[in-house]
Amino acid sequence: MLEIALLVIFSCWGFTRFQGFFKYLIGIGAPLIAAIVWAVFKVDGDPGKAIVSIPGWLRLLYELTLFVTAAYFLFSLNMNRTGYIFITISSLHYLASYDRVLWLLKN
Repeated sequence: MLEIALLVIFSCWGFTRFQGFFKYLIGIGAPLIAAIVWAVFKVDGDPGKAIVSIPGWLRLLYELTLFVTAAYFLFSLNMNRTGYIFITISSLHYLASYDRVLWLLKN
């Protein structure tokens, strides 16, 4: 669910912050690129086939970068309360799945 929310945030940011052709390019392109990279670059042993295998720490860095960027987008849209809620839920998600975080750091 968090990943879907992240993609929606990327899309809303693109459609809100840009005008004309770029509105559609960024509003559709940003979440599309994020989803493609999310699906292609995986760690061996993660659910699904790794089309391109990367180290766990790099995958974790990519995930955290996306979540931080989504929070930044919310704050840039003056959706501060939503940004704080998103940060809190994302942080709780990574705390609750600490075993996966440790696994990523070891692989």
